[in-house]
Amino acid sequence: MSKLYSRPVFTGRLVMSRKKSVRLASKAFCKNAEQIVNFLSGTSGLKDSYRIWCAEYGIIRLYMEFEVLMLKSIVGAINNDTKTISESSGLSFPKHLTQDVCTYLIIGNGYFDFRGRDGLIGTIKKYVPKDHYLTKAVKNDNYKSALEQLIALRNFSAHRSAMSKKAAVTATGGVKIGSAGKWLMVEGRFISIVDSLSDLAEEIESGAPY
Repeated sequence: MSKLYSRPVFTGRLVMSRKKSVRLASKAFCKNAEQIVNFLSGTSGLKDSYRIWCAEYGIIRLYMEFEVLMLKSIVGAINNDTKTISESSGLSFPKHLTQDVCTYLIIGNGYFDFRGRDGLIGTIKKYVPKDHYLTKAVKNDNYKSALEQLIALRNFSAHRSAMSKKAAVTATGGVKIGSAGKWLMVEGRFISIVDSLSDLAEEIESGAPY
């Protein structure tokens, strides 16, 4: 039988799975966010309507990357130390849980989602205690504005509903806003959101044990 398709032979030793690295997830977010900025910088020669589309794609993609970071961070927090979920839930969990089990505890058969910054904080608190490094980082007021703008502008870009527009106006300081992309096109705004979220990712990275 080809080695490629041969079954592994049990040697009598059980190897523990590696710990989920929250640090690597944080680094990946920063790298991917930078690539989004680079993508948008390459659209300067397009006409404004196309640049608006690109900016709206950019904020949707940035939101997606942030969702990935949050899910991996929560999974990693539980995987690294199950005392986190035991303390927050009041239930007793085994000392070691695989990454797949940790993921299932969070999303079940569905997908990861949260409603606004407060909803994200509430979700995190279901799995880690309030004094955990992840909770503290996301609750840090230094990142509040960027988080609220990310979420509101992504929703406005994706849905274009009256409610999402109202939330975007609130998140951007009450200024009249025609579209998320047009607001983001103003020099420095998109980068400001990226810089703040990258700082948040770096704070998570510095607090994570792995």
